[in-house]
Amino acid sequence: MTDYIIVGAGPAGCVLANRLSEDPANSVLLLEAGGKDWHPYIHMPAGFAKMTKGIASWGWSTVPQKNMKDRVFWYTQAKVVGGGSSINAQIYTRGNARDYDAWEKEEGLAGWGYRDVLPYFKRAENNQRYANDFHGDQGPLGVSNPISPLPICEAYFRAGQEIGIPFNPDFNGASQEGVGYYQLTQKDARRSSASVAYLKPIRARKNLTVRTDVLVTRIVVEKGRAIGVEVVDRPGGEKKILRADREVIVSSGAIGSPKLLMQSGIGPADHLKSVGVTPVHDLPGVGSNMQDHLDLFVIAECTGDHTYDNYAKLHRTAWAGLQYLLLKKGPVASSLFETGGFWYADPTAASPDIQFHLGLGSGIEAGVEKLNNPGVTLNSAFLRPRSRGTVRLKSADPADHPLIDPNYWSDPYDRAMSLKGLRLAREIMRQKALAPYVLREVLPGPSLASDDELVDYACRTAKTDHHPVGTCRMGHDDMAVVTPDLRLRGIEALRVCDASVMPRVPSSNTNAPTIMVGEKGADLILGREPLPPAVFSGNRAA
Repeated sequence: MTDYIIVGAGPAGCVLANRLSEDPANSVLLLEAGGKDWHPYIHMPAGFAKMTKGIASWGWSTVPQKNMKDRVFWYTQAKVVGGGSSINAQIYTRGNARDYDAWEKEEGLAGWGYRDVLPYFKRAENNQRYANDFHGDQGPLGVSNPISPLPICEAYFRAGQEIGIPFNPDFNGASQEGVGYYQLTQKDARRSSASVAYLKPIRARKNLTVRTDVLVTRIVVEKGRAIGVEVVDRPGGEKKILRADREVIVSSGAIGSPKLLMQSGIGPADHLKSVGVTPVHDLPGVGSNMQDHLDLFVIAECTGDHTYDNYAKLHRTAWAGLQYLLLKKGPVASSLFETGGFWYADPTAASPDIQFHLGLGSGIEAGVEKLNNPGVTLNSAFLRPRSRGTVRLKSADPADHPLIDPNYWSDPYDRAMSLKGLRLAREIMRQKALAPYVLREVLPGPSLASDDELVDYACRTAKTDHHPVGTCRMGHDDMAVVTPDLRLRGIEALRVCDASVMPRVPSSNTNAPTIMVGEKGADLILGREPLPPAVFSGNRAA
């Protein structure tokens, strides 16, 4: 018997394991379906390029996207300790203050406004550059500036300014809008994942047990209360029940958490019956409200060796490895997407609704075209989609892949804004400041100009930014899955704590917001008083 069972060692799960086990009186069991984060690519910043190709992931794909000509998207979801924080591009962005204020004011989630969550972002942070109203420097999570930027990054900043986008030294500070360097979840030129930051320092705690390669097949519910979980530790292995004295906490991510709830009979009853799962608790919102950021990109050929593409050649790979090992610099120390920005597709938007990521090469991510000569990529993503998708079960078999349907572009507004973001990216790449570095646009290609042509291009090439949220959302209505204190509606001693509880996707990458949810969730679970709301001069409204 243990006090708390946490299912999923992703960003939020690692935070919970750390915070709940701080008190030696609490016994904590953390279960992870994936393996340990031993692979060297995980810890080298540039190893991200290998991760989207399937290392340490489930190997899932979406269902055909009916509004994108039935395109099936490769959908990397982590299967490793640290979850997405172990395989992502290490970009540390939190979203806009208005995102969280909307959670509070429009979704009715008291305690989740910007001034309420900012202290939890700060508590997590060990920022190597900033210690001020917006940043902390005493937390577990290493956050730092890029180590090895290239001259083309500075040219990109000037190109943005040539079309009226200002330079911004800190996207998580007083203002979000502008172009600049991203801060990264790195420390000492190594990835600072949730596993490295929150688990590694505390593995010797006697009241914490971490088990990897354990598949949780269902949550065990008796008389309306979660009393434990059923697990198998190998394919075809014997099923065992592990009991929790206080609570079961599901922290398996925006795909894994609704999948596990539905496998357990918790979810929309008609769907569960249709795949052979006996309903335990009819909760229609489970697996609904899925949101994600869709990414459209420009790839250009460079005038010379201005990015990291040529380091794919054997002799240069060897040199890059030596440079990293001896000096902690060079291509291996780069996340390859260290530069970007936030701007507007909709001129009436109250805060930036487009995010850029400048990729220092071509073909960096799985399925994206690689040029024969050195290239550069500029990604654009519409940040506040109105489209809503679902996660559903394919069958009653827990080993079966889920049916992932982001339902991209089901709202025409999303398509229109995505195209505006793509046009903005093309405009930046054509500016005078980048002329010494950019020879020609290869994708979409100068011959494609109309909306119809760009829609066709997007349907062929667009990718996910891997930011799913919302499938077990907080709220008060009949479609809400958890309450604002993360308790599952209708079952005792069961909570969900990860990106799935977010009612709306933040206007940013989702790793930092998920860690924040873990930090705040730990206080909620332990019954602690929340951290005092942030007090700072001025109003961080944009």
